[in-house]
Amino acid sequence: MRAQVIYESIFGNTAAIAEAIADGLREYAQVEVTDVATAAESPVPSVDLLVVGGPTHAFGLSRARTRADAAAQTEHPAAVDIGIREWLDDAPPAAQATRCATFATKAATPKWLPGSAARGAGKRLRRLGYDLAEGPADFLVDGVKGPLLPGELERARAWAQHLAHNEFDRLTRRV
Repeated sequence: MRAQVIYESIFGNTAAIAEAIADGLREYAQVEVTDVATAAESPVPSVDLLVVGGPTHAFGLSRARTRADAAAQTEHPAAVDIGIREWLDDAPPAAQATRCATFATKAATPKWLPGSAARGAGKRLRRLGYDLAEGPADFLVDGVKGPLLPGELERARAWAQHLAHNEFDRLTRRV
């Protein structure tokens, strides 16, 4: 099975989750991890499983303005011209019934805070003809900048292992 994880990250938390997800997928799949700026320069991947994720900004997928605001809060260089929203807006329809999953990072408090970039990405992927293999997953950070809450990397790895196991079983039953 071939999988690709495409992510957007400003503070590094979503990038760390993307790597943990890739680690979880590797038992069942060859995995490529790509940041969204690099993905925008390449053709849409031809894979069995596409996993897309980004940070939750203003209750959903980031926008150029929210990325610029976030980038102003860090000393690390951050790409703000393109995010998951723009990448999906420019993506062609799925060539076949490719399976996908989505994830996001979001602030842990307040707990009632609605919205998720993972849900927004999932809706856009379904409109492009992708088939959701799993419901969206949110991983929690402390405040806006993080760090990730304890155990979130392990939870991301376990989520991905479950996802990969189910997809591998589905593919092998189909053959």
